[in-house]
Amino acid sequence: MIRIRRLYKSFTYAFRGLGKTLREEQNLQIQSIAGLAAIILGWYFKIKNWEWAILILIIGLVVLMEIINSAIERITDVLKPRLDNYVKEIKDIMAAAVMLASIIALIVGLIVFLPYL
Repeated sequence: MIRIRRLYKSFTYAFRGLGKTLREEQNLQIQSIAGLAAIILGWYFKIKNWEWAILILIIGLVVLMEIINSAIERITDVLKPRLDNYVKEIKDIMAAAVMLASIIALIVGLIVFLPYL
């Protein structure tokens, strides 16, 4: 059975985490602005439903990767000092994952929007 109070608390915690990440992570702010710009362009060009689906999925991928990156950075900072070589490697690997997701998003954006330009 669903407990409304418990569900409400879960959503409260989730929105708190999203807000904190948006306030503190500059890259997430930039990626969110880029995602919003893509949504505005999609609305302006009246893109097809399947293009919307791909666009929303790819924006979600980039945002999720950045949030996961932020969480892993915090975990590694708690477990090991910032100067530890493994921590540096973990952070570099996660940064690479976010960068690749962003590059893929750019390519998808070009594929979707170039025909409209």
